[in-house]
Amino acid sequence: MREHHSRTRSGTLFAHGNMGFMTTAEEEIRAAARKRERSKAAFERDDAALRELFVKWRAAGEGPSDMARWSSMTREWVAKIAPDPNAAARQGAIKRRLKSLDSD
Repeated sequence: MREHHSRTRSGTLFAHGNMGFMTTAEEEIRAAARKRERSKAAFERDDAALRELFVKWRAAGEGPSDMARWSSMTREWVAKIAPDPNAAARQGAIKRRLKSLDSD
């Protein structure tokens, strides 16, 4: 007589709902998701602190190139986050000078 060996189909062992316990895959994925959430919150907190420092030191006269080098960011990114506080005044002065040159 022939001996019958039953096989489970792939994915059927745990595919029909949670039977009161978590699988190893579920535990690992849930743990990784919790870790990611904590990491994301820490990143956002630290990123906000870095942005505040960029603005503070830019207002104190530090240049975006130096701050970019110290933080491993790009100069453009630092300049966007912490624009020159005197830029508007300089632009107004430049426009007045150009206007006076045109009128001469």
